[in-house]
Formats: sequence, C-alpha cells, structure tokens
Amino acid sequence: MINIFGWLGVAGVLLAYILLSFGVIGSRDFIYQLLNGVGAILLIIESAWRKDYPFTFLNVVWSLVALVTIIQLLVF
Repeated sequence: MINIFGWLGVAGVLLAYILLSFGVIGSRDFIYQLLNGVGAILLIIESAWRKDYPFTFLNVVWSLVALVTIIQLLVF
C-alpha cells in the first residue's frame, strides 16, 4: 500500500509539472498547487516509511510551499 502512495505522489507531481510546462495551467492555479501538495504528501508517507530522509525533507518543503500558496489563493 505504501508503494502505491509513492506512485500516486509521483503521478501528481509529474502531472502538475507537465500541465504547467505545456501552458495548460499556471503556477498560481489552485489545481497546480493541489496536485503538487497532495503528491508531495503521498511522497512524504512513502519516503519516510523507507527512511529516505533527504527525499522526505524535500517533499515536506514542497508540500508546505503548496499549502501556503493554496492559503494565499483562498484568502486573497
């Protein structure tokens, strides 16, 4: 099950990047931040379980950036 979280996380982050790169969505779009945030959280679960702490740290920061941006989008 944990491995599935990792693959779903990778799919979310990659989908966000692909959609952004092809101009389908913008970096301030809610869906972009949601895909990045949820993808990063799933990758945190998987990488922490494997004790891959550098990758866990990267995704903690990645998800926090997405969360702060989502809050900004909803509040402002």
